[in-house]
Amino acid sequence: MTEKFNELSIEERHIIIEKGTEPPFSGIYNEHFKKGVYLCKHCDSPLYRSESKFPSHCGWPSFDDEIEGSVARVRDADGRRIEILCANCGGHLGHVFEGERYTEKNTRHCVNSLSMHFRSDD
Repeated sequence: MTEKFNELSIEERHIIIEKGTEPPFSGIYNEHFKKGVYLCKHCDSPLYRSESKFPSHCGWPSFDDEIEGSVARVRDADGRRIEILCANCGGHLGHVFEGERYTEKNTRHCVNSLSMHFRSDD
């Protein structure tokens, strides 16, 4: 069985496949607070619900919880941070940080906008 992935732009490929990072405050979902679901840009798997998104003012979309089973955590190549990946396709999403006290869940998924697309509840 062959899984079909969405075609990616050069910029999306740099983030999702090559594990790059988009410039801070440049992503379309940084200050986006509509109701819906954020999906993996590469495979369309649901990642985050809008209810878990919060304004962290860090320059990237921030979530304090993922949809159960949707996000994998691995030690980053630098050995200091925890990288987050789409659990379905392995696409790079960003990094997760704990202990910053932004929300009661005390977790911040710092996600590249280019790693996701949005499906509105409307």
